[in-house]
Amino acid sequence: MFTGIISHIGKVKSFQNNQLLVKADRSLIKQVKNGDSVAVNGVCLTVIDKRADLFQVEVMPETLKRTALGGLKSGDIVNLELAMKAADRFAGHIVQGHIDGVATVKSIKQKGNSRLFTFEVPKQLGRYIVEKGSIAVNGISLTVIDASNKTFTVGIIPYTWRHTMLSSAKVGDRVNIEVDILAKYLEKLEKAYHA
Repeated sequence: MFTGIISHIGKVKSFQNNQLLVKADRSLIKQVKNGDSVAVNGVCLTVIDKRADLFQVEVMPETLKRTALGGLKSGDIVNLELAMKAADRFAGHIVQGHIDGVATVKSIKQKGNSRLFTFEVPKQLGRYIVEKGSIAVNGISLTVIDASNKTFTVGIIPYTWRHTMLSSAKVGDRVNIEVDILAKYLEKLEKAYHA
């Protein structure tokens, strides 16, 4: 499990034959071992190898189908978060690293000290996104400012801008979306109750 608080950013070294190699700060590399989970742009992946400043993960076809990872190329900046330890402080919200779908950056606007990002989402995800609710965008725990069935807007503070891959995002980019798990459970329970 993750919290959506990005601890590091990394850079894609290569992505070939479903093997993703990421260059990361040595402080992160020291904390991981083979078999550990690490979220790369919000996607929970398993470390299969590590070197001085690199770690490698495998990406299966199902993950490529449901996420934006397939579009990564050498030099791309990615968000990284290690799995939460049981004794850690819960700083963000419940993030599983199980991506629900892909959204597209529709607009980026400066407002005061923040940037407002509006994303277009598949209609089947829009029903889970609510104003002031939680959402993970490329693994970043964010609060929804505004939501419709097709779009939602979040505000990015300067710290998040400087310490995540969003500073390199452009209109038209695809990002991984994980909606609040509680909304999905409530929907399923409600359907079962009315069945």
